[in-house]
Amino acid sequence: VQLAETGGGTVQPGGSLSVSCEISGFPDTILCMGWFRQAPGKEREGVAGISSAGNTLYADSVKGRFTISRDNAKNTLYLQMNSLKPEDTAIYYCAADFRGPLRLRSDFAYWGQGTQVTVSS
Repeated sequence: VQLAETGGGTVQPGGSLSVSCEISGFPDTILCMGWFRQAPGKEREGVAGISSAGNTLYADSVKGRFTISRDNAKNTLYLQMNSLKPEDTAIYYCAADFRGPLRLRSDFAYWGQGTQVTVSS
């Protein structure tokens, strides 16, 4: 399984940005996918997760602002980020696993290389 993130960039506070993650290699067997982020000097944290059934899970810090979705036909995971804050600045990683349950722990088996999101005026 390989994951490749695209998107990201720099946006002003209050703005919106989206990141995508293309999955290759047995994508139909993936049970859970998620987005994680890591800011400089901080531990990696779970942002949002989605199961193969479409159930979602969000960190409290992004609830109501971020939306995770997946397009199974395109084997792609998305994260739409609205009302961005400077504290959302981080490298964003997508992750996938053949195992459940839906979770925001970072014990996923497969990871992308990450993409930088910077929120700054």
